Amino acid sequence: MIQDKKVLVTGAGGFIGSHLVETLVDKGCEVRAFVHYNSFNRWGWLDYVDKKIRDSIEIFAGDVRDPNGVKKSMENIDVVFHLAALIGIPYSYHSPDSYVDTNIKGTLNILQAAKNLEVKKIIHTSTSEVYGTAKYVPITEEHPINPQSPYAATKAGADSLAFFCHKTF
Repeated sequence: MIQDKKVLVTGAGGFIGSHLVETLVDKGCEVRAFVHYNSFNRWGWLDYVDKKIRDSIEIFAGDVRDPNGVKKSMENIDVVFHLAALIGIPYSYHSPDSYVDTNIKGTLNILQAAKNLEVKKIIHTSTSEVYGTAKYVPITEEHPINPQSPYAATKAGADSLAFFCHKTF
């Protein structure tokens, strides 16, 4: 049961993350919303949610690439929904290092902080892009992994890290 849990949502400023925040608040969760820091103090899609929802959440402005900030954001948290990622396939060809830093190292920061802080549950999100061109539909989790862009490769790498941590710890 998620009700009354202290929940962190990374990527809370994104479209899906902001809607997840709204749903978790409606379910009775205490929500900390991790948004990518910017000097304009903007919170992405969270800027447009109902004021009542915004006033009930704690905003943590940071960067998943920063292990110290990630650890701070996860203090006293029961459940982490990890949605933070650098998205966009075309840009990933231009700047793949940024995708590695955010999608792989950022996920590693989440996983290491969770282990160190003994967070009980992490829900890690991925993308269908890790499967590449579908060999069959509907695509299931048994479909072969075949990333076809730097973005997809970094998401597949993040998935592998999450799976490894789940199996090992």
